Amino acid sequence: MTLKNAVKPAQPAQRYDTPLFRPGRCVATLGLDNLICQGTINPHELLQRHICGDPGELANTKLVMLARDLEAARGQRLSAFLVNSEYVWVLTSADWSVTKLMLPSEWRAQ
Repeated sequence: MTLKNAVKPAQPAQRYDTPLFRPGRCVATLGLDNLICQGTINPHELLQRHICGDPGELANTKLVMLARDLEAARGQRLSAFLVNSEYVWVLTSADWSVTKLMLPSEWRAQ
């Protein structure tokens, strides 16, 4: 076996550029709307990433578990994006009628 055969090539980064679903009506919570008005967050970019299947930075174990629970129990899709040291959550309802952009502190289980 040569060194060339022993080392696997790096996997290309996953691309998220094809929409997987329609987001329905898009809404933002008051806290996120304030950040949008200040120009610190671009909601269009985050929404595009979300509907193309990009889960964002779901590194936090509790957040990964929440995303899996929402998907399994309710069919909802959650993405979490770190923007300027602030997490932004994007959550689409199971029937894809509404996608909400929010700060984690504004989320309540329903």
